[in-house]
Amino acid sequence: MSHLLCRSTLAARFLPSSLTATSTLIRFKPLSPSSSPPPPRAPRMSTEAAASSSSSPSPSSAIDFLTLCRRLKTTKRAGWVLRDVQGPESIADHMYRMGVMALISADLPGVDRDKCVKMAIVHDIAEAIVGDITPSDGISKAEKSRREREAIEDMCKLLGGGPRAKEIKDLWLEYEECSSLEAKVVKDFDKIEMILQALEYEKEQGKDLDEFFQSTAGKFQTDVGKAWASEIISRRANTTKA
Repeated sequence: MSHLLCRSTLAARFLPSSLTATSTLIRFKPLSPSSSPPPPRAPRMSTEAAASSSSSPSPSSAIDFLTLCRRLKTTKRAGWVLRDVQGPESIADHMYRMGVMALISADLPGVDRDKCVKMAIVHDIAEAIVGDITPSDGISKAEKSRREREAIEDMCKLLGGGPRAKEIKDLWLEYEECSSLEAKVVKDFDKIEMILQALEYEKEQGKDLDEFFQSTAGKFQTDVGKAWASEIISRRANTTKA
């Protein structure tokens, strides 16, 4: 077949009419093997995607870690068990509502609210291994802290190390040492959630859980903690009068 194509014929089929006024011949040179277009390259992973992939735990590590965290759903909060509360909340129940508290709280100067949410769902995570240790167990604060620190190390190893494990450990330590504004806020939420739960058990089961209110009186460090505690105490007083 000739490589000379009549422009008038070819253009009439593929080009706009404004470009087909002449019948000039166009010579099309066939591509030689050496001039063939290069094969398409496999898409390259973006820098962000590569970083994300390398920072994520493996599926095996993630599922092992999450399976261990199931204990937080099944372990009941010891304070309520010791006082014969029926259907007491679990550790996970407690942490979840604290996370919601951080989510709905007002913005505070210098406080990272998203960090508070993360800290709330991490602060008792070591209890998946050590359980809910209370003063009635006769274990010193120093020993309790030692056991929980060891548990955090074990859980982070189970997760495979890396940035995600480090974030969990850092958040837990920050809360434990109360070394930031966020930790102070979340410490207050821990007490708020406890006395709110105590009020609910008092109303639902006719319990006298005054010791929980006494143990937290005057210990709130933030404006939001003081305001929410005051609201709960006010409602309790109104319930008692009624």
